[in-house]
Amino acid sequence: MSQSTDAFAALRYRDFSIVTLNQFCLTLAILIQEIIVSYSLYQITHDPLTLGLIGLAEAIPFISLSLWGGYFADRFNKQRIMQLCLFFAAPLPCVFWVLFHYHGLSLLSTQGLAWGVYAVIFCLGLVRGFYNPSATSLKPFLIPAHLYANGATWTTIGWQSGVILGPMLGGFMLAYLGRETSFLSVTILLTICFVLVSFLSKRTFPSIRHDSILASLKEGFQFIFKTKIVLWAISLDLVSVLFGGVIALLPIFAHDILKIGAEGLGFLRAAPSIGALITMIALTRFPPTQHAWRNMLIAVAGFGVFTLLFAFSTTMWLSLFALAMTGACDSISVVIRQTILQIFPPENMRGRVAAVNGMFVSSSNELGAFESGLAAKYMGAVYASVFGGLMTMFVVMVSWSKTRDLFPVDITRSPYETKDKS
Repeated sequence: MSQSTDAFAALRYRDFSIVTLNQFCLTLAILIQEIIVSYSLYQITHDPLTLGLIGLAEAIPFISLSLWGGYFADRFNKQRIMQLCLFFAAPLPCVFWVLFHYHGLSLLSTQGLAWGVYAVIFCLGLVRGFYNPSATSLKPFLIPAHLYANGATWTTIGWQSGVILGPMLGGFMLAYLGRETSFLSVTILLTICFVLVSFLSKRTFPSIRHDSILASLKEGFQFIFKTKIVLWAISLDLVSVLFGGVIALLPIFAHDILKIGAEGLGFLRAAPSIGALITMIALTRFPPTQHAWRNMLIAVAGFGVFTLLFAFSTTMWLSLFALAMTGACDSISVVIRQTILQIFPPENMRGRVAAVNGMFVSSSNELGAFESGLAAKYMGAVYASVFGGLMTMFVVMVSWSKTRDLFPVDITRSPYETKDKS
């Protein structure tokens, strides 16, 4: 079977398989922790704004450090940076356990607990600021360019699998095993991630040309702003996730609206990834890279439509279906965007481009969580979700009118290969 028709082509490269497994374990750890922390804190405070502040506490350091993380990723060994980040992240779940334990013993006030949680989340944001650019920019070095779309699909499958199992395990463990066991499992998973990264083959990477950090970062921004498809891919996802995401509000829907408890919250949180994983499996055979930009706009529009359906749902099964479909739509746009971000930047600029993408897109999840929490506090969770869905639809309409010239762009061929051949 030729690699062009082999659905498992990217996984046949050892280091890519290790990185994909690492991403699965890391996502599993993060989502177990997210369920435990967010549901427990909302149960104690009953304040939607606390959910938003969790996102803000991670977004501030992540945004502040992402560009520097991109510089370090392009200047130093990406694998070593990932190892160091995981080394510092592994003990943090134990700090969460101490905070909740002391609050349970009445040795820490509710306000003190909340601020302690925000402080640990802040530390995680610091780690992410350096880890994400290195991890994202490493992947193109592990497989040939013609497998980038296949690799992006498997990377997302690994991530989505973790997002499915993580919330389910988190809800189950919180309900039946307690916080101590749950936080211990997160530490074990992070340790496994550290070991996996240590197994990667040693390699060297192209280095940036500038000794000046500011000149280096400026070069990364200039590339993004002069490459329209990269700029719009980042911008479209930024705005849609910033306003359209409902993930941060799920503890409210589970506790107050659907009344399904911690276990139900785990299913709600996993539903988008179930839809995404099913879609991703299909995309290994039928990649969305033909008419890619049109497909991306349609997928983001679908995300908005199903967000509206979730907002008006009053039954668990309809809510699960709507969330699963948001995940299915989002997975299509993720594969297209990841392929664009791997194909178009030069090799020695991928870390900085990944950093800018992470700063604006990945942090939009946390900033979106803050926006959702703030909106839910003053508008209610349902109306906040409706507003998000409508904003997503509006963004798609504006993007469609402004980017018609991107519809014919072929994202399966590197522009640098084309230039070399000419």
